[in-house]
Amino acid sequence: MPLPSKTIEIEDLRLAYGVKEVLHGISFDIFRHEIFAVIGPAQSGKTSLLRCLNRTIDFTPNATVNGSIKVDGQDIRRGDIYSLRRKIGMVAPLPVGLPMSIYDNVAFAPRCAGLSQKSRLDDLVEKCLRQAALWDEVKERLLSLGTALSGGQQQRLTIARALSHQPEILCLDEFSIAIDPVTTMRIEDVLKELKKEITIILVTNLTHQARRLADRTLFLWNGEIVELDRTETVFSNNPGSKKTYDYVNGTFG
Repeated sequence: MPLPSKTIEIEDLRLAYGVKEVLHGISFDIFRHEIFAVIGPAQSGKTSLLRCLNRTIDFTPNATVNGSIKVDGQDIRRGDIYSLRRKIGMVAPLPVGLPMSIYDNVAFAPRCAGLSQKSRLDDLVEKCLRQAALWDEVKERLLSLGTALSGGQQQRLTIARALSHQPEILCLDEFSIAIDPVTTMRIEDVLKELKKEITIILVTNLTHQARRLADRTLFLWNGEIVELDRTETVFSNNPGSKKTYDYVNGTFG
């Protein structure tokens, strides 16, 4: 069986905020069309890792990044930053709806990229809302304010918006922190389907969520990789590290 192709290659990644280093020379690969979970206690560097991937870490004045991150073989420091951010969609922990209609929330990024033909925008908006399992709930009120939706609907709208520029990689940072369990399960079903088309990186404090969804799981602790393996191994009774076993079984964290 051929090995899966790599979409992200990270080598000796170090990140410091001022004099405080928060990622300590970590190296790993992410494969195309997998759900890759990153778990670990608070302040382990999980969100910082995501911010390095699409270079939103650049907005932090005292942040210093060293090491190498390649996406599809290209060093992200040498390519066009706007192309990179179109390639890597991001979903934040709390839904952040733009103060405009549901339709315009999804159409915003494609319009900024130059798409103006209404029929194509209509098709793309519907596709993204369907992918986010939101279309049936909002198709009769697309011109209503997006911020008037429920919290769970707004989070799915955020996912639809992230998908609107047709990314190859989707990063989700604690996407279920502010939504109910039923909506969480609906979004998880969405992610399982999306994996057929894109690569998904899931940062979560909910270890059972990683266990349900991820093909592979990375356990990050204090800015260092404790373990990276198939999810069934990480959550087994015999993972590679006792620290992993203790964490996923709730002994600490």
